[in-house]
Amino acid sequence: MDEREPILSVAFFRTETGREPVREWLKSLPRDERRILGEDIKTVQFGWPLGMPLVRKLVAGLWEVRSRLPGRIARVTFTADAGQMVLLHGFIKKSQKTPVEDLELAKNRLRLLK
Repeated sequence: MDEREPILSVAFFRTETGREPVREWLKSLPRDERRILGEDIKTVQFGWPLGMPLVRKLVAGLWEVRSRLPGRIARVTFTADAGQMVLLHGFIKKSQKTPVEDLELAKNRLRLLK
């Protein structure tokens, strides 16, 4: 087991009604895909700051964890501040470019956090 302390703690974005959309999305995925995403998030937690190919900056204060799943690609957008990584949005990519609606949702959740 890894004895190092993580650089970032992980938290899930929570809506006003108490829902945690990223946690719900992760739970909806098959176990092997959840494991891959969990390992990638943990790599960011312990190695922050990281860049490509695992992490890409989207806009100021917003990054994505880029995970390869069996037969598809997943993204988890997050913000990092004061030693905490807040997971804002998770989705399966269906095109080369990040869909505008997914990016806007992540930006909106980032604004709600501030």
